[in-house]
Amino acid sequence: MRPLQTDLSVFRKLNLEMPPIGVKFLFFKPEGMEPLSPEKHLSLCEMLVEAQRSETPFYFDRRYQETCVGKILLGMQDMEAFAESGQIGEKLQIFQEARANYAFYQHVPKFARDVVNFVAFAPLDAMTFEPDLLILSANPDQAEIVMRSMTYSTGELYNSRTTPVMGCAWLFVYPFQSGRVNYLVPAMVHGMKGRELFPEGSVAISIPYPWIPAVMHNLEEMVWHLPSHRGKGRYL
Repeated sequence: MRPLQTDLSVFRKLNLEMPPIGVKFLFFKPEGMEPLSPEKHLSLCEMLVEAQRSETPFYFDRRYQETCVGKILLGMQDMEAFAESGQIGEKLQIFQEARANYAFYQHVPKFARDVVNFVAFAPLDAMTFEPDLLILSANPDQAEIVMRSMTYSTGELYNSRTTPVMGCAWLFVYPFQSGRVNYLVPAMVHGMKGRELFPEGSVAISIPYPWIPAVMHNLEEMVWHLPSHRGKGRYL
C-alpha cells in the first residue's frame, strides 16, 4: 500500500462525533495489519462503525463470515439464487413483489469476482496508507460544510445515490468505481437503520481518492460558517 503522504488533519477540525475512516481495496494481503477478529460477526457497514471505535487499523478477507451482502458486493462470493431472485425483499416487505427486488439488483454496483481480496479500514489518527475512500458520518451542519467544500472551487453538483437495501454498495463500491463523492442518509437504508449503526440524523459521506485533495484544500480556504446561516435576519 502507498504510505500516507496527504495531510488530513483539517478533518479533525470538523469535530465529528466519530472519526473519518480510510478504506483500502486490496488484491494482496496488507502487511503489518491485524485481521478483524473472527469472533466479531459483522456486516460490511458494521465494520465501518467498528473502525470508528477502534484505535488500530484492521482488514478482513473472504474467509471472514460477513453477516450481510458485503462480500457479494465486493466480488468475494456469489449471491445465492434464492436471494438474487428477489425473495428476501418481498419477505421483509421492503418490495411489493420479488420482481421489484430483482429489478433493483440490476442497478446496484459491485466489483467483479476476485478483484478485491482484502479490505482495510483505519480511523484517521491511525491511518498509515493513502485511502481509496475517506468515509465520514456527520450531523447535517457538518455534512453541509463537507459537501460545500467539494463544490467550492469546482461547481460540482451534489450527488446522492442509494437504495433501500444494499446501502453499503453506495458508500464503498460506487464512489470508488465512479470517482464521485456520494452522500446518503443511513436512516433511509434498511440494514443501517435496523442495526442502529449511526446517531439519529446522521449523514454518511464517501470521498474517493481523486477528490480528497480538493476537499481538503477547500476546507482550509473557505468560510465554514456562513453569515447567512446564522439566522433568518442575516440571510442574503
